[in-house]
Amino acid sequence: MRFQDMHWMDVERYLQQDTRVILVTGSTEQHAYLSLLTDILIPSRIALAVAEREGVLVAPPLNFGVSQHFTEFPGTISLSPSTFELVLSEMVDSLLHQGFTRFFILNGHGGNRIPPRLQDLDYDGLARIEWYDWWRESATRAFEAEHNLRLDHANWGENFAFTRVGEVPAGEKPPVNLELLEEGESIRDVIGDGSYGGPYQVDEALSLELFERVVNDVCGRVRAMREI
Repeated sequence: MRFQDMHWMDVERYLQQDTRVILVTGSTEQHAYLSLLTDILIPSRIALAVAEREGVLVAPPLNFGVSQHFTEFPGTISLSPSTFELVLSEMVDSLLHQGFTRFFILNGHGGNRIPPRLQDLDYDGLARIEWYDWWRESATRAFEAEHNLRLDHANWGENFAFTRVGEVPAGEKPPVNLELLEEGESIRDVIGDGSYGGPYQVDEALSLELFERVVNDVCGRVRAMREI
């Protein structure tokens, strides 16, 4: 259930029986050998899987985030923190005005933060807001611990069939020492191809298992929002 597959009267009918909506946030930025839209593609696929199971509506994604640290890499498009917060807050305000009251924000990028305006809406009881960084939550952390893997930028944890746009190297990359940036080096000099290190890819069955675990976790949380 996506906005792009509906007209306004469909949404009005939806609101008569449900006020939940999933908002997807992420970024357009370098991900080594993966798509520049990796941080949008992953949460969007998760959101679509959840929508199919839970019957919840998914709004169009906000394709740009706070990616100023990667602007040396061609293709990266960054917003300032204040612009990101303003745009996301106005998206929520628009939907709140129409009758949506329960917002599950499925975030795919580490540079994005929940706007204080949305925290205030939740605190004041004007809307229910849940912010979900899919790679930081319990489902992903448990998977990492069980398989002795560490998800990091542009490594195995973001390498899905739908984020690959070319050949990905085999093997592992040594972890990047980001402290070198404090010595004045450029980020491209420090991280090279863009990955922060670790295996570039793992067995496809492991990737599918991770995806399924995250989807199950999000389904439970979105389902709980309807019951509140």
